[in-house]
Amino acid sequence: MRPVPTSISQRLTPAAELFAERGLDQTKIEDVAEATGIPKATLYYYFAGKEDILAFLLRDALVAVADAVAIAADGDGDARDRLTGVLTAQLQVMADQPAVCRALIADLGRAGRIPDITQAIIDAFYGPIERLLRAGAEDGSLRAVPDPLAVAVAIFGAVTISGLSHLVLLGGVQVEQVMSQLTDLLLAGLDPR
Repeated sequence: MRPVPTSISQRLTPAAELFAERGLDQTKIEDVAEATGIPKATLYYYFAGKEDILAFLLRDALVAVADAVAIAADGDGDARDRLTGVLTAQLQVMADQPAVCRALIADLGRAGRIPDITQAIIDAFYGPIERLLRAGAEDGSLRAVPDPLAVAVAIFGAVTISGLSHLVLLGGVQVEQVMSQLTDLLLAGLDPR
């Protein structure tokens, strides 16, 4: 895939909405061209097909998550405070990009088979959470866990599914409401004893 200019990437949100509503298999490249106003030939110049467009949208969302998580993970406060910031950052990106998140739900199996998406999740979320769990055990703000990576994966799952559930059931991610629920559930279990 060629580098996609900002002038094209910024116009792809309607494609995410189509994928979310119809699913990838029921959406034609012609539909994407019509919805985005990007000529079909231009879409094919930058993308091999609609699967490439979905993958691009998912990668773009993961870059936004990675950036927001990195800022929160390196912020002020103890590890517990920064972990709360990381969870909030991920939910905020989901709230800001609802169509991409809904498209992810519609084609989750396909997204899971994109190797660089999996690696991006590891880099964007698991790594920073794992580091914060270790730092929290050291600074006394979180209890030590035997397998920080497994806990990071569980936290990512809890945040992602909570955000997606709100998106689907309530039509949007209410970040403060979800964080209130997650903080009680996740962080109380990580309180130092």
